[in-house]
Amino acid sequence: MTRFQVLVVGAGPAGLAAAIEAATAGATVLVIDENSAPGGQLFKQIHKFFGSSAHYAGIRGLDIGRKMLDEAQARGVEIWLDSTVWGLFADNHVAVIRNERSMLIEAEKVILATGAYENALSFPGWTLPGVITAGSLQTMMNVQRVLPADRMLMVGAGNIGLIVSYQAMQAGMDVVAVIEARDRIGGYAVHAAKIRRYGVPILTSHTISEAHGAGQVESATLVQLDERFLAIEGTERQIDVDMICLAVGLTPMAELAWMAGCQFVYVPEAGGHVPIHDENMETTVPGLYVAGDITGIEEANTAIDEGRLAGIAAAQALGYCSAAEASGRKALVCERLDELRLGEINRTRRTVQEILQAQSSGVRQELSDVSPQCGRSEIR
Repeated sequence: MTRFQVLVVGAGPAGLAAAIEAATAGATVLVIDENSAPGGQLFKQIHKFFGSSAHYAGIRGLDIGRKMLDEAQARGVEIWLDSTVWGLFADNHVAVIRNERSMLIEAEKVILATGAYENALSFPGWTLPGVITAGSLQTMMNVQRVLPADRMLMVGAGNIGLIVSYQAMQAGMDVVAVIEARDRIGGYAVHAAKIRRYGVPILTSHTISEAHGAGQVESATLVQLDERFLAIEGTERQIDVDMICLAVGLTPMAELAWMAGCQFVYVPEAGGHVPIHDENMETTVPGLYVAGDITGIEEANTAIDEGRLAGIAAAQALGYCSAAEASGRKALVCERLDELRLGEINRTRRTVQEILQAQSSGVRQELSDVSPQCGRSEIR
C-alpha cells in the first residue's frame, strides 16, 4: 500500500495552497486531481486578481496557477493528474483509479479541496444546443480558444456571470444582456461597471422563461419578476441570441466527505450541505480537513487562504511545527480571511464560517440554535 503523510484531493487553488504549506513544513505530500492539468479554475481566469500581495494582486489567474504549481513542485509535492479518488474510508484510506488501475493509499492526514459543480436552470428549451454554463464557456474561450457563439444572453449577475460576460466581450462576442432574478446585482460593483461601460444592460428582477430555436438556440424570451419571484404578466419580450449562458450558482462537491462520515449542516448561503469544520478546517472526522468551495461557495482568494490554514494545521498535527509557530502563521491567514469577508456582500459568508466552526466544538447543536437567520438546518 502506498503511504503519504498528507494527501490532498483537488489541485485547484485551495488544494495547491494546502500542499505548499504542508510540504514547506516538511511533510510528504501527494495531490490527486481527475483533470489533465492542475490549477482548477485558475487556468480559466484571464483577468487580474485584486486584493493584497498575499492574494497575488495584479496577476492573472492562469499565471497564479502556474506560480502555485511551480512552488508546490519545488517543495517536493507529488501530483497525480488524470486520477480519480472514488472512495474515502476509515483511517484515511483513499481509493484511487490511476492509469486504469485501482489502488489504495494510506494517509495520516487528508485534505479535501474538491471544489464545486455548477447549477443548472430548467426552462422550456433548456436542452437546446447553445445553452451552456459559465464554466463551460470559459473552458471553450480561455482554454480551447473556441468562440462558440456571436450573441449571448447571460443568466446570473453574480461575480461569475459578470466576469465571464466581460471575457466573452473580450473574445469578440456580443453580450446582449445580463439578467438576474433578484432585485440587485450579486457581484462586485467593479465587475458590473466594466460591462455597463460598454452598454450591456443588467436587468434585475428578470429571468428567462423560454429558449427558442430549430435545432439550436435562436432566441430567448425574458420576463420580469415581482417581489415573490413570480412572472409579471405582460412583461415578456423576445431577444435574438444564439447562446444562453447560465451562471446561477454552485454547489459544494462534498461526496467524499459524506462517504467519510463527516457531520454536515444545510446552509443555503453556503451553497447547500457543507461539512462542519473547526478553525483549523478539520471536520468532525479526526485527521480529515476541508478547504475551498467544499466548505461553502466563495472566491479563489478565500480558497487559497483556507487551503493554507488546512495545510498548516495538518503539518502541526504531524509534529512538523510547534504550536506557537503554527499559531502565528494561522493568525496571519485568519486576519486576511477576515478582511476578505468584510463588507455587505461577504458578511453572510463570514457568519456562515463562524457557525460552522462553532458547530464543530462541544456538542453539535442545531444550526437554528446558533443563528436562526441562516434558515433551516439539517445535521446528519
